[in-house]
Amino acid sequence: MSLALDEILHLPGLQEMTVRAGARNLQRRVRWPYVAENEGIAEWVMGGELVFVTGINHPRGEANLLSLVEDGEAVGIAGMVILTGGTFIQTIPPAVITRAEQLGLPLIEQPYALKMVIVTHLIGTALVQMNQVRRSRNDILGQLLSGDYPSLAIARQRAAHLELALDEPRRVVALRLRHVEQLFERHGLAQGERLWQATRQALADQLEAWCRERPGTVTAQLPGDLQVLLLADAADLPLTLAALHRQLAAVVGELALYMGLSRLAADCAHYRQALSEARQALEVAQQLHPANGFCDFGELGVLRLLQGIVDRSLIDDFVAQTLGPLIAPGRKQPHVLVHTLDALLKDNGNGLKAAQRLGLHRNTINQRIQRIEQLSGQSLDDPLFRMNASVAMLVWRLNEAQGKE
Repeated sequence: MSLALDEILHLPGLQEMTVRAGARNLQRRVRWPYVAENEGIAEWVMGGELVFVTGINHPRGEANLLSLVEDGEAVGIAGMVILTGGTFIQTIPPAVITRAEQLGLPLIEQPYALKMVIVTHLIGTALVQMNQVRRSRNDILGQLLSGDYPSLAIARQRAAHLELALDEPRRVVALRLRHVEQLFERHGLAQGERLWQATRQALADQLEAWCRERPGTVTAQLPGDLQVLLLADAADLPLTLAALHRQLAAVVGELALYMGLSRLAADCAHYRQALSEARQALEVAQQLHPANGFCDFGELGVLRLLQGIVDRSLIDDFVAQTLGPLIAPGRKQPHVLVHTLDALLKDNGNGLKAAQRLGLHRNTINQRIQRIEQLSGQSLDDPLFRMNASVAMLVWRLNEAQGKE
């Protein structure tokens, strides 16, 4: 677990450090401090560092500081600290502050009188403590999610000690990155490993930041490649997860991310079952590739059976044969009849209720029913057609086919 820049700035003893640029990105995570001793830093950092520039071992004029800012942002450092007021760097040049602000690189000024040994000790100690807390949290969450704990009572006590509120109703989300094999095939072992580890770290950082904005939300990294979230239930949870998937998709690069959502677990004693449900939903999402990135176990139904079909083209052909005749490519609203059929199926074929659902006149819904039956060659009174159409609609909605076909 890393520390956010704003958390570091609030550590006791560091109040004299002042943000001069890039304040909008103080949520960036710091994995360790690094004191720049060379002319440049690009070769010596890997990303996530808080770089300290003292000027002791190398002259730091405006041109060099501008170069450090450019290189630092390019390689993904968390931020830069410039020591001022001593013999080496009197002030931060305005051009450096302006450029850091343009790039969004957090630039922090540290008085030279504030000793580096104190600053690095405070940051290092906080990072160690955070890592200890992370290991303990992952340990207890892993036990509860796997069901492998010696005593549920002790597990609850440990969770309370770690300030984990786990005896409240929660839904479990399982997340996994895919296409890792292709990443290594394209880039080779060395570059592939670097990209893989950087992507995993970026994903973990985004999840930590997301959880900090939502009190009570917990994230855990289980052994292997499975990331887990524990969320409070809410009516807008599907929209929240869809938004989260869009946010995470922006940082996973060439990889794909899928999520599975469990039903509600009453307390931590039910986490093992909830994780099993989330993993099953995740497997369906990986098979059917929903555009919103996740599947809800509580809504899978027959889709759990479809997951067993190895050849995905069979599912796509079934959907195309069932719903394809109702789609009118080239029209302003090509999926009107599909949406109408969906409403009719949800209301058990009741035209009046479907009309109310869609805000249509009775004559309009009747005309559309006639058109659906004419184009499909099927009758809505036929239970077999309604069953086939319902299954096809499940897949179609999952893939948000209205935006793909």
